[in-house]
Amino acid sequence: MPTVPLCCAIVSEFVLGNIGRGLPGKYLSELIRAGFYGWRILQMIWFANKSLRPFISRLRGILICVLRRITAWKSVFLLGKLWKEEVMERERAMYLEEKTARVREKILAAEENLSRQQAMEIIEDVVFADAEEIELSELHAVIRTLYARTRSKLGILEEYIEDASINEIMINGKDRFFLETGGDMVCTDEHFDSTEELEEIIRNIAAGVHREINEMHPILDARLPGGSRVNAVYKNVAAGGPVLTIRKFARERITMEQMVKSGTLTAECAEYLKTLVACGYNIFVSGGTSSGKTTFLNALSDFIPVQERVIVIEDSTELAMNHIANLVQMECRNANALGQGMISMDMLIKTSLRMRPDRIIVGEVRGKEVADMMNAMNTGHDGCLATGHGNSVSGMLRRLESMYLMGVQIPIDAIRAQIVEGIDIMIHLGRLPGGDRRVLEVQELVDFEHGKYVLNPLFLLSDERQLSATGNPLVSQSKLRLRGRTL
Repeated sequence: MPTVPLCCAIVSEFVLGNIGRGLPGKYLSELIRAGFYGWRILQMIWFANKSLRPFISRLRGILICVLRRITAWKSVFLLGKLWKEEVMERERAMYLEEKTARVREKILAAEENLSRQQAMEIIEDVVFADAEEIELSELHAVIRTLYARTRSKLGILEEYIEDASINEIMINGKDRFFLETGGDMVCTDEHFDSTEELEEIIRNIAAGVHREINEMHPILDARLPGGSRVNAVYKNVAAGGPVLTIRKFARERITMEQMVKSGTLTAECAEYLKTLVACGYNIFVSGGTSSGKTTFLNALSDFIPVQERVIVIEDSTELAMNHIANLVQMECRNANALGQGMISMDMLIKTSLRMRPDRIIVGEVRGKEVADMMNAMNTGHDGCLATGHGNSVSGMLRRLESMYLMGVQIPIDAIRAQIVEGIDIMIHLGRLPGGDRRVLEVQELVDFEHGKYVLNPLFLLSDERQLSATGNPLVSQSKLRLRGRTL
């Protein structure tokens, strides 16, 4: 009978020589799995029949050797596959570098301001000059990448920024590219060729707004010329590579009427709020991230009488109130690379009080500026509007207390008195499980008694997800009477 090593060599060479080399990795895995099942069967026979044990021992030896050979072959197969992918990636990168240099050379030689179409023609000429170097299926992607590298400071982001259907762009490192469109989060196949390419785009964005981002100053908050808000974090802070978030804003304002049609609130509630805004009630809008606070505040501003002087203060300009003639819009500014030139929101609120405002609108309060905002609301500036991050009306009120304490150290009862005197109406927004934005509650802030705020519910969202009036009358009606209005 043949020896175990000889049997091993014969069987393994047969498997690997005639089958293994032509099999993909997944079939090699199946062979290994089948071998282990065979091993178990041999074990069962070994214990069941003593007379066959010598023969089973030889078979087990052969099987062990074959499994070792197949396992080794699979490792080689996988390593070869990884090596091939790496080589292809390097070849593609070199190809793009070469084509990029040639395109830039031709564009410089043109000595004129090229239109997009003229630039695309140059790029296509360069690519099609030796198109056999690349797969036909990749031609479009190559042309687009070359245009992004040579003609756009925003690179591959340009088309997504121009796409009106996209609300937010989120990039986590060079390979993870997410979009929010229509309320849905989508992971795309888009990617950057390298971390350096993504970093260059981030630096271009910073340079475009006269800012700087690098390892010494690794965080960027800015606004693109079109109004989109940008946040970037450099690679030395973000472990997975540079992070870039671009939040776009609708080019067309969404009106309260459109919100009623979409179900954000009822016509009855919209009419109620219209009266409150027109009569100068101070209104605070709260909600979580992406709950629609800014959009809702924009819609509320439509009810401001056009003859009033309105001062708008924001971290970055988002609100559009073109119907108001006497409008002043101011935005905050971060410090420069030397730590100088910062303009904070509390500085702007203090400045606005000297501008003879009829109303002050604060885009979003996040910190100590709450004290200055409450001061404005309590010094005869009726009709103030503001927003803030909160999980509920009561939760937002507690957050306002905490933010107030960031700026001044006064007794908590004094802070609560300021909040109650300053804010008349609290509106809370949220997103339902399906992604729809809704007004969840509208409450009148009445008082603070026995350790809690006294709220008068005016509209609440029912268990059936319907916003309904509670029937409670407005407690404070002095501003209504002053303007001869009723609810």
